[in-house]
Amino acid sequence: MLTGHHLIAGREAAADHAPFQALNPTTNQKLTPFFGEATHAMADEALQAADGAFDSLRTASPETRAALLDHLADEIMALGDVLLERAHQETALPMARLTGERGRAIGQCKMFAALIREGSWAQMSIDHAIPDRAPVPKPDVRRVLQPVGPVVVFGASNFPFAIGVVGTDTVCALAAGCPVVVKAHPAHPGTCEMLSRAVFNALRKSGLPDGCFSMLHGCGHEIGAELVRHPLTQAVAFTGSLKGGRAMMDIAAARPNPIPFYGEMGSINPVFLLPGALKERATKIAEAYVGSVTMGVGQFCTNPAVVLGLKSTGLSNFVQSAGEHAQKVVPQTMLHRGICETYEAGTAVWSTVGGLKLAGQSEIEPNNEATQAACRIFSTTLDVLESNEELRREVFGPCSIIAAADSLEQMLTFARGLEGQLTAAIHGTPDDLREFAPLVRVLERKVGRIIFNGFGTGIEPCPSMHHGGPYPAASHSFFTSIGTGSIYRFVRPVCYQGFPDDCLPAPLQNANAAGAMRLVDGTLTREAK
Repeated sequence: MLTGHHLIAGREAAADHAPFQALNPTTNQKLTPFFGEATHAMADEALQAADGAFDSLRTASPETRAALLDHLADEIMALGDVLLERAHQETALPMARLTGERGRAIGQCKMFAALIREGSWAQMSIDHAIPDRAPVPKPDVRRVLQPVGPVVVFGASNFPFAIGVVGTDTVCALAAGCPVVVKAHPAHPGTCEMLSRAVFNALRKSGLPDGCFSMLHGCGHEIGAELVRHPLTQAVAFTGSLKGGRAMMDIAAARPNPIPFYGEMGSINPVFLLPGALKERATKIAEAYVGSVTMGVGQFCTNPAVVLGLKSTGLSNFVQSAGEHAQKVVPQTMLHRGICETYEAGTAVWSTVGGLKLAGQSEIEPNNEATQAACRIFSTTLDVLESNEELRREVFGPCSIIAAADSLEQMLTFARGLEGQLTAAIHGTPDDLREFAPLVRVLERKVGRIIFNGFGTGIEPCPSMHHGGPYPAASHSFFTSIGTGSIYRFVRPVCYQGFPDDCLPAPLQNANAAGAMRLVDGTLTREAK
């Protein structure tokens, strides 16, 4: 039974301030119950509880924190089809997609549990003392990564499980030893409540305090801003629009004690089609391209919004094939009406640009009452693309622009002028890749992930994944929001000098009980030293 309440350190708080309801985007029907805006007092209560629970969580053994994540995986699964049905009602995401995403969320819990059990992630470094070193004795110096404290998480609208209440941000923060306060997404508040209850069940099974987690509702920006401003907040994780992310980023930087803000804020994810690929398989790439553009109704931050290729018969074939595939795409319901209206407004602006042609769009008209969006593929020249800034802005949805370049140098000039991107894709042959190596060198400075003969949609959560990029794709290009590397957003190094062995944190003690990899006197080893 959903209550619509805020969940603050295990306590249910009535949400009777500025009440709102979730809306089924397919039917436009309001869903029960009512939710409401959290107050400043609730934000303070949540963060006070988080700060109070911090010592218990950060000093808990890796096994206890790993067990918490294992229990959380079980609790998510125990919600059964009721969770999937509510998420489907609130987001219109297909049941098959939601089932797969639930599996990804559970897999992330298991992945981080294994990471912290093994222990090497904390980057232990030990330099033993050399008391008789001349002319100055060398002290015993040891360093390990420690959790930073309470973390505020803003989940994504398009991934209610994998980048939401129990998504990577929450899971890796808990794994690191940081309590979490989640700002629930107003587009799927019922889903957020169900998942939050799963977190509390997992905490109690693990013997950890309820203060390790809280969830607050809110439609407006005020409660989010209050959470970022609060002096007990030590880091923020955000997935959403550039406008919203930049506003929160500025608040984090303007605090008397600025804190790190880790924002993933979108990208146009350019695709470069090289001559060999166009000559060999233009129509095949076009089919995969339209599939990527329309995956999840285009509601992925790695959607390929711009494609560039050299003018050629192969590129003409690609444009024609992409347009034909676009016509076959059946309009689908978007996450909520606001996103759909923004999509329609964005593509309407594109349609007014001289020199931009509609290569193809869904033959079936979208049902506005069902919040549907049609696929739209446009074509133009690179000159038109470069001279119209609105064509280089992300329009969230199933649309994309194909641009023809006159030369490699023109393509390189465009790449050099790109803002930071999450991904870029290159389609070509191995010989193409060698011949166009300067393009790769440029993209290495602009992009977080470069894909060869594929597209950015579809992310593998694994240790090697980097989901981030230079601003404005993300707020800090060094950090990822997907994969095990995401844990490093919520820790900092602490150095211990001259401590007795038994007074050191367990990972730094000579015994190395976990058998983790450590850098000891300049050598990586799992041995006890």
